Amino acid sequence: METRKIRIEDSAQPVRLDVYLVDRLKLPSRSQLKERVVEIRLNGRKVKASHRITPGGELEVLLRPLEEPQFTPEALPLRILYEDSRVIVVDKPSGMVVHPGAGVHRGTLVQGLLYHVKTLKETFPEETIRPGIVHRLDKDTSGVLIAAKNPEALEFLATQFRHKKVEKTYLAIVKGTPLKREGWVVGKLVRDPRNRKRFRMVEGEGARGKPMETWFRVLKRYGGYAFVLLKPRTGRTHQLRVQMQALGCPILGDPVYSRTGKLLPQGIAPRLYLHAFYLKITLPGEQRPRMFYSTLPSDFKDALRKLAGCQGK
Repeated sequence: METRKIRIEDSAQPVRLDVYLVDRLKLPSRSQLKERVVEIRLNGRKVKASHRITPGGELEVLLRPLEEPQFTPEALPLRILYEDSRVIVVDKPSGMVVHPGAGVHRGTLVQGLLYHVKTLKETFPEETIRPGIVHRLDKDTSGVLIAAKNPEALEFLATQFRHKKVEKTYLAIVKGTPLKREGWVVGKLVRDPRNRKRFRMVEGEGARGKPMETWFRVLKRYGGYAFVLLKPRTGRTHQLRVQMQALGCPILGDPVYSRTGKLLPQGIAPRLYLHAFYLKITLPGEQRPRMFYSTLPSDFKDALRKLAGCQGK
């Protein structure tokens, strides 16, 4: 059995205990939580999963051990931007999940890497889900992603991400146009209390949450849409999607943060129009950073052409 001790944040919303634990324990669903939980205690008192959490309270959760499934390598078509004995840089397509997880057991980037880098599995014997993965892109985000081939390279790269030494640039099409041509979007990331799978941005000196900063520039306006460049200084979950929504300009095709969701202008392919265009990072054994680029995918270019055509009518 495994015992997890968790302090509930002072800023936590009074949601059901099982909803809160699914998030904190990073489980895919409440049904899996139910399968694993033996007992829950809040401030020393045994409680049910339906109990409402108490901000600042202390949880003690007794869990059955998790048996991690083994995932097999797959011969997936990977577009490799760079590769050496220590790292591999790939151009991830939109729609590909980075690593296996809840309900996703095939077709992930990790399984493609396991097939391409034959030694990856034995090099990371303790990591069955994310061998070599340093950072992630959302499933529907395309673009540059770097992975490590050995633990030393993994730590070298991860240290740069932790200390904000990595420079990342994204390109996006947004619905609406920012009031300013360029500027900073600064705020704090918190869970949406009404939907634990969503996040939102809060502002103000007293706001609680994880700090996030992004610099943006409008590259071109297309009537009610804009093509923007985004340079995040921090790397929070859904950061760019949340911050553009907070500006009133959600990313085109975003099923979570746009009111129109997947409803797109006629002739534009369904996808999230967010692309990791550029990554600047120092590789293991080197002193100067390298720069890696991913050109815009064809569906992204087509969308820009169609928006330009609509503007001219």
